[in-house]
Amino acid sequence: MFQGQSIQLIELGDGLIELHFQRGDETVNKLDKRTVNELRQASEFLAMQPAVRGVLVTSGKEVFIVGADIGEFGELFKLPEQALELDSLKSNSAFTAFEDLPVPTVVAINGYALGGGLEMALSGDYRVLSSQAQIGLPEVKLGLFPGFGGTVRLPRVASADVAIEWITSAKVQKSSSALAAGVVDQVVEPEVLRDTALKLLREAVEGTLDWKSRRARKLRPLPTPAKRLFEAAKGPIQARSPKHQPAALAALELMALAAGESREGAQALECKAFARIAKSQAAASLVQAFLNEQKLKKTFRAHVDQSRKLTLGAVLGAGIMGGGIAYTSALRGTPVRLKDIAQAQLDLGIGEAQKLLARQVKNGRLGEEKAPGILASITPQLDYTGFEQVDMAVEAVVENLKVKHAVLCELESVTRDDCVIASNTSSLRIDDLAAPLARPQNFIGMHFFNPVPVMALVEVIQGEKTSDEAVSTAVGYALAMGKTPIVVKDCPGFLVNRILTPYIMGFTRLVADGADFAVVDRVLEAFGWPMGPAYLQDVVGMDTGNHVVEIISAGYPQRMSRQSKDAVALMVENGRFGQKNGLGFYRYEADPNGKPKKIAAVDTYKLLAAVQPVGRQDFDPETIIERCMLPLILEAVHCLEEGVVASATELDTALLLGIGFPAYLGGALKYADWLGLPHLVALCDTYAPELGPMYQATDTLRVMAAQGRTFY
Repeated sequence: MFQGQSIQLIELGDGLIELHFQRGDETVNKLDKRTVNELRQASEFLAMQPAVRGVLVTSGKEVFIVGADIGEFGELFKLPEQALELDSLKSNSAFTAFEDLPVPTVVAINGYALGGGLEMALSGDYRVLSSQAQIGLPEVKLGLFPGFGGTVRLPRVASADVAIEWITSAKVQKSSSALAAGVVDQVVEPEVLRDTALKLLREAVEGTLDWKSRRARKLRPLPTPAKRLFEAAKGPIQARSPKHQPAALAALELMALAAGESREGAQALECKAFARIAKSQAAASLVQAFLNEQKLKKTFRAHVDQSRKLTLGAVLGAGIMGGGIAYTSALRGTPVRLKDIAQAQLDLGIGEAQKLLARQVKNGRLGEEKAPGILASITPQLDYTGFEQVDMAVEAVVENLKVKHAVLCELESVTRDDCVIASNTSSLRIDDLAAPLARPQNFIGMHFFNPVPVMALVEVIQGEKTSDEAVSTAVGYALAMGKTPIVVKDCPGFLVNRILTPYIMGFTRLVADGADFAVVDRVLEAFGWPMGPAYLQDVVGMDTGNHVVEIISAGYPQRMSRQSKDAVALMVENGRFGQKNGLGFYRYEADPNGKPKKIAAVDTYKLLAAVQPVGRQDFDPETIIERCMLPLILEAVHCLEEGVVASATELDTALLLGIGFPAYLGGALKYADWLGLPHLVALCDTYAPELGPMYQATDTLRVMAAQGRTFY
């Protein structure tokens, strides 16, 4: 029978055929172009075999089908919209050919069936699901929606309500939810999945089940109320969708439009809408972010292979950062010794860990019986007892070079010669911190972001003398804590804060030139940032933000020449520290839940007049965006050129995870590609003469623009 590289047809006897997904060259099944073509060929072959009475669909992998091959999207989405629509129609014809087989079909779903994997299953007449399997349509997370007929079949197999929830939420569903929703027909234990699916197929073949009427329902328009349901959901879905990510709303609009169409008409509409959404900026960026994540996983595996085994960690300093690191380590399975010089600090750290664990239990993320064991794996202590057993220690004391030197030297004296020591620092150079150490090869930076239990990013900073083994061990520890570690070179500001600083300086220069800080905030929040730069400084703490800009700008005086007194420094001078004391650019009052509520502070304008020599001026939104974003992009280019990170992948991932960089932009370098490097250089030439070197294109960027090159 048919034997492809991804699909095989196997005779089971009595006219039954097994269509078996088994990619010989991969650990999982996915619907790349080759597999989709083989599905069409196998279906066409089966349709011509008069002896075939029924088809069972199975997978030879631990998963069923994980979805489309996202690695093919980059080239595919470069096609013009009309060509992309035609390509989508061609791909869909493979699923239609299978769905239209003149015999009943049953799909046995043994593991993950996501995106195209579930769409393949929906093209069958019946679906039997393993109790251990999970299914869903997560395409919206990639800025897309189902493109293999999912918007057509799901509302017809289940209901309009199910299609709305499953497609717009992008949630992966457990077997019980799938059964309750009517997306699958049976849920069984893994060991009886195949036998149950075969039994169901035989019942359909023998006429016990009316598979023809079930199939006919998928070919007809939806019942009249469905269109009203789709229309009614638009407002709520639009309200909860992230900024500049139109996929969920576009899917709803598509399903409303296609509700009155037959399968063929609805599929044509889906292909047309899919081609349009695939050309959006959000789709390009979110797909790239997914591919970046997959690439990083390979890098992480290489580090884990080279890292030292970690069975016990230690944290020095039980403050907000140190306590958060210790809690996260224990929560994810690495016991930790938490040392401080003050019992009150230890009590505070352990108390915070108890609160965080209680919250995990309350939210259903942690079994109540597990919490005591996790808490017990944090050992609070005032001395160095047991530190000779520690594999890796993280110092998280105050950001003061002398204090850190004293603590690090003491720590080095009580740990083993092979113990890796990290400093959680956001502003001090790793080489400076390593200066008095006897084993600098074992010393590294680990810059955790606040709050540690929530923020995914950790910058792993390699000093000049840091060994590769120490880097890999720090990466392994961060991974064990569930974090995303990005390895960066030691330099002022490291990576994320360094790139963010010119953005803040672009903002303060705008204010100095007369811009209304509140207008700037509104424009940049509408652009996609979770908060504008003025509000961000209030949240971070004006004194902290001012210190960061001061330190980092001093490290790059040729570009980041700071005004003698900018808006942020002025706020600090006047004791306006933001949320921490209730007054910054804005005023803050506690809401009913005790959280700070932002309100206007009219006196801010009078205060800022001191740094606005030309008075108040109006700027259009495009100028505000360009003047803040351009220096950020250019600093990212400098970081890549200087080898601060190894790739655009790592740089953009760090920005997305570390500072809430707008997801639909994909990171500074992905955004640069979207703008077009020639356009970027032209913007530099417009702004640099007036605003200075921070807006000046690098020579390499000019060459890339001239040669038509991109970062991705």
